[in-house]
Amino acid sequence: MTEYFKIVFAYKFTNGSVIQFDLRLDKETLALIPEKRTGLPEWTLLPYHQCANCPLEESIHPHCPVAANFSGVVEKFKNFVSHDRVGVVVIVEERTYSKDTTVQMGLSPLLGIIMTTSGCPVMEPLKPMVRFHLPFASLEETIFRMVSMYLVAQYIRKQTGKSAAWDLDGLTRIYAEVGLVNKHFVDRLLGAAKNDVNVNALVNLDAFAKMVPLAADSMLAKITPYFTALLK
Repeated sequence: MTEYFKIVFAYKFTNGSVIQFDLRLDKETLALIPEKRTGLPEWTLLPYHQCANCPLEESIHPHCPVAANFSGVVEKFKNFVSHDRVGVVVIVEERTYSKDTTVQMGLSPLLGIIMTTSGCPVMEPLKPMVRFHLPFASLEETIFRMVSMYLVAQYIRKQTGKSAAWDLDGLTRIYAEVGLVNKHFVDRLLGAAKNDVNVNALVNLDAFAKMVPLAADSMLAKITPYFTALLK
């Protein structure tokens, strides 16, 4: 039995070429098991556009862990533009997902997983979502999954003797911190990119993330009738 959980992203282009990434995540912690890399580019150094809310120290982490893990993706997509068409196939243990989309939209879920599992302390609270990854999710699906994940966390906190909060204020605070990381990581990528595809992949991801806390209450109100049997 393997000790890791595998997610495969395969990008199939109209000319027949394929770019594939096999992500391996520790089954217990969901931490990304990085490939061994040497000669990381300058833009991966921790102080290079370091996030304002980054708690890491350069003496311990000379490279931004997210940037180090994403550098290989940047290199492979450096000659593409955002609106190039691509067929994306995502394979997890339970099933396979596929979608025909643009390169920038196809890269967003890959970047989201790398950002969440690379060891960035600010992104860590979102890590439980990775085990139940749903690529190309709608805003409604993302809100439901995020709120569910957050409330499960509160239940686990309560079960383990910790304080629990049943409103969504904590989730809003998490996303505010994530938004800061996204903002600074865009600046980091601008220093690396020879085109806009990697930057736009993150911009799309960030725009989606900003909508989650803003739309959560209205979306939950909309689906309240679904829970009629549980609310009696």
